[in-house]
Amino acid sequence: MSRYLIDTNILARIVSPRDPLKPVAVAAVNALRRRNESLSITPQNLLEFWAVATRPREANGLGLTPEEVAQEVDRFSQNFPIVTEPPDIYRHWRRLAEAHAVRGRQVYDARIAAVMIGSGIQYILTFNVDDFRRYPDVAAVSPHSFALAGTPPPIGS
Repeated sequence: MSRYLIDTNILARIVSPRDPLKPVAVAAVNALRRRNESLSITPQNLLEFWAVATRPREANGLGLTPEEVAQEVDRFSQNFPIVTEPPDIYRHWRRLAEAHAVRGRQVYDARIAAVMIGSGIQYILTFNVDDFRRYPDVAAVSPHSFALAGTPPPIGS
């Protein structure tokens, strides 16, 4: 059994009824569940989800109320175990940030990568595969790979 982290962009699409990538996200999560893979989320995923879900649709958000988002966060928490962040998360993050010249909004993905590395999670299911390529200990898997082949590609492809 492999360990997968579910990225925020997967969570947002699962909730968004009009998103054309919703079926791809749902199918990928279901495929991983059928394979009995371990699927989890981080507190940061839930914070990021809250931010995007409460942002207006006109600003590339989901336009949900805080009450609606709280219900979705509770549902995610029930369906995906929340990874306990390692106490030395800052050290892991700082090492990645310096080693990979992390800038701007990249700091958030570097922090997710740091949590994964510190928690022994190798895979992240994400629509933003390129955002994680710089981290050699993290294998980003696109949900499209499940729709195309039924299984994710080997690491490094």
